[in-house]
Amino acid sequence: MLQVFEAAAGWSSVRERLVRRRIADRDLASLDEAVEFAVRWHADQTRPAGEPYVEHLLEVVCVLVEAVGTTDIDVLRAAVLHDVVEDTECLLENVRERFGDRVAVLVDWVTKPVPSEGQTGEEARAAYLTRLRTAPPDALLVKLADRLSNVQRLDTHPRPEKRRSYYLETVHSIVPLTQSHPWFRQWYADWRDAFGHVAVDNPDACSQ
Repeated sequence: MLQVFEAAAGWSSVRERLVRRRIADRDLASLDEAVEFAVRWHADQTRPAGEPYVEHLLEVVCVLVEAVGTTDIDVLRAAVLHDVVEDTECLLENVRERFGDRVAVLVDWVTKPVPSEGQTGEEARAAYLTRLRTAPPDALLVKLADRLSNVQRLDTHPRPEKRRSYYLETVHSIVPLTQSHPWFRQWYADWRDAFGHVAVDNPDACSQ
């Protein structure tokens, strides 16, 4: 059965779960700061199915701590902040000034760039996905957890065509990145079994 990660109860509930995972008090305080920063920048943004955007950010933290056992505070802060440059007016330099160079570097790795001059959005996205193959291990952990949160309830996305394209992109570009991470490799294998039906109009998709 596919393991699903929940954070709908908000940061205070997730924080209590991290306390039980023996995350140090000073690290929790650092995460408090990152969550406050992300909430301020993402404001009233929502996900495609309507849930508050911060719920996605907290799910990524839960994956890293509860499934993978990550306790590196910079990785966890980057998880909270991973979309703040891509999806808000926040600049990478704002992240660097507030949280340090290592967090900023991790956020930069998982931020999709705007298309350069003469480049289409599709070309920019393809280049970003290709670049992930050379991502440092910590950045890759954040990305794998990010995509997990995005696809664990793929059937709630309101647009069927987006469900199909996101499924196929995940299979083609993200699943290969799991090979050195046994837990993620198994989770994504289970996910493909659970959600292969979203690509039924492409008979070859489920067997790739």
